[in-house]
Order: sequence, then structure tokens, then C-alpha cells
Amino acid sequence: MQHKSKLPNVATNIFTVMGTLANKHNAINLSQGFPNFKSDQKLIDLVSNAMHSGYNQYAPMAGILELREAISNKFELLYNTSYHPETEITVTAGATQAIYTIISAFVRPNDEVIIFRPAYDCYQPTIKLNGGKTISIQLEAPNYNIDWEYVKQKINDKTKMIIINTPQNPSGTIFSEADMLQLQKLTQGTNIIVLSDEVYEHIIFDGEKHQSVCLFPDLKSRSFVVASFGKTFHNTGWKTGYCCAPKELMEEFKKVHQFNVFCVNHPIQKALAEYLQEPNHYLGLSQFYQEKRDLFLSLIKDSRFKFSASKGTYFQGLDYSEITNEYDVNFAKRLTIEKGIVSIPLSVFNDNNLDKKILRFCFAKTEDTLKNAAEILNRI
Repeated sequence: MQHKSKLPNVATNIFTVMGTLANKHNAINLSQGFPNFKSDQKLIDLVSNAMHSGYNQYAPMAGILELREAISNKFELLYNTSYHPETEITVTAGATQAIYTIISAFVRPNDEVIIFRPAYDCYQPTIKLNGGKTISIQLEAPNYNIDWEYVKQKINDKTKMIIINTPQNPSGTIFSEADMLQLQKLTQGTNIIVLSDEVYEHIIFDGEKHQSVCLFPDLKSRSFVVASFGKTFHNTGWKTGYCCAPKELMEEFKKVHQFNVFCVNHPIQKALAEYLQEPNHYLGLSQFYQEKRDLFLSLIKDSRFKFSASKGTYFQGLDYSEITNEYDVNFAKRLTIEKGIVSIPLSVFNDNNLDKKILRFCFAKTEDTLKNAAEILNRI
């Protein structure tokens, strides 16, 4: 007997491919988006204390109330808006699980979902698994601006959802207030759900303000906000995030969530609930990562790579078109094997693997790692 999954043509994930090469060749790994420095010891101690205090059994399905209240308070502090902790917030096993559950809860066969490329790689497979059709809108480097008139042309009675990501991985760009107002205008009076992936909300540069969907009342009324504690607090392996939405949407989300993971790591929730009581634990992230971005770019300013400074996230795209005409996947592999530095080729995030000669590098690394990486890049 032969059985194929509903994703028979999906190859090994590019992150796995590049990670394996990195380990094999002992290369400096600026590919996958995780810091190589420790999380705050205070947060680690809070998790340990929660374990020793007995918080080791199932948590409530939607998350412990203390954490949901802390999340609600954060939205009031940052955005002057509210989500009810009992009915509009759910703690999830990372942002990817939240995204998967949102799409699974609402997308039916033949529904259309609009995404903007380059796009994080979990969106399209999840849409396909649920029988939906991905409508890709390819954005152009280096600015990745959205033509909202073109988006309007793509909306029809089959459009179930629009997925946005700001700050955007992998491009490092952000949605402006004008972008959000256009999105609100296009979806007003429709049944379209907006999934807003905001996992890098606290990592935004040059004095810009994060434009969350929750800042726009009509948009908020039809939207899910997805967030990640792993991205915020340097512990991606803990796989803890959350999502927020109006009560009627969240009720439908939880119907699927309870059969997906049911609940999330209990002692980590207890620790985060206490850790969030101090807003400075996340308010300083933009400056922290901007210093790393600026260091990285200053170190490679005389290299043969071209770039526009990342506006958010901890990723930087580098254009290598003046170095070689190689396909970006091949060039990324060759840099790993021959030069000892690892990146992610941007074509894997584009429509039809469109190759624009751009590699993505993660600068969420120690100063020494960034200096060593820059030395390699400057020699290419």
C-alpha cells in the first residue's frame, strides 16, 4: 500500500536544509531566526520556581487567567485598546500553532486567502491542507510596497481571509498607517477575516510605530492578532505565543484549538504572567536590536552586498546581484560549504520561487558572532 499526505510535493524545509549544512561544515549560522544569547535569567528562574511550586499539570484550555490578564494590560498600555482576558485572548503553542488553528477554523475548500510575498513559509501549506486556494501578491524589493488597487482587484466573493505580517519576515519591512487604512477600507462591510501576524511587534526601528490591526476599530472587529513570546524574550524553543480577536471569532478559534493542542506549557505561562508585570522587559527591544542591526550593517558597508536597512524584525536582506548570477539557493549553499556562513535564500518565500538575488541574514546574535560573520562577508 502507498499513502501520500495532502502535501505530497513539499520538500524538506529550507531551514532544515541550511541548518544541517551549518552543522556539517561548522559554519556561522545566521539563517534560522533564533538568538544565540541567553534569555533573561530572571525569566528562567521564574519558570523553574513555577515547576517547583507544582504548576506541572494541564493549564486551562485558553491559558491561565493571570497571563491573559497580563496580555490584556499590555494592549491597553501600548495601543490604548482592550481585549477581554476571559473571552478574547488564547495562549498558544507558539505563533505558528495560532496561525494554523486560525486558518483551520475558518478556511473551507475553495475559499481564497490573500497573502503578500515574500511570505513566511507556514501560510500557504496550511491553506492548502484545508482545501483553500492561496492568492499570492508578489511584492518587489527593496521597498516591498503594496499596490492596494491591485489587491482590490483580487478580492471577490470567494475571499475568506487576508494574511498580513508586520514587521514582515523575511523582508524586514513594515506596514504604514496608510497601508492599514487601505486594508481597513477594502475589508469594510465584507465577511473577510484578517490574520495579522505581529510576532515582531516589539522589534521595529528608527522611531517608527508598530501599526497593529487593533489600532483601527473596523479592522480590529474582523481580525486576529498573533504574537510570540519566543521572539520577544529570546526563547524560541519554548514555543509559547498567543492570539487575540473579538469574542465571536475567538469562540470559533477555541473550538479547533482544544482539539489541536488543548493547552500550553503551564509553568512557562506562570512565569510569563509575572514577567510581563514589568513593561521594560519588552519596551527596550527595539533599541536593543537596532544596535545589532546598525553594528552588522556598519561592519559590511564596504562589502559587495547591497542593502536597504531593515525596518523591523531581526532579519536583514542582502542583495548579491553584483557578486554572482547564481540561483540564490545554490549560492546560499555554496557560501555555507566554501565560506562558512549560513543564510536563507529569499526565493523560497516568493511566488513560484522567484529569484531576486537576495539572501536573508539573522542579526539576533552576539557581537562577536556578527563581527566574525562580517569578516567573511567582506571577503566575498
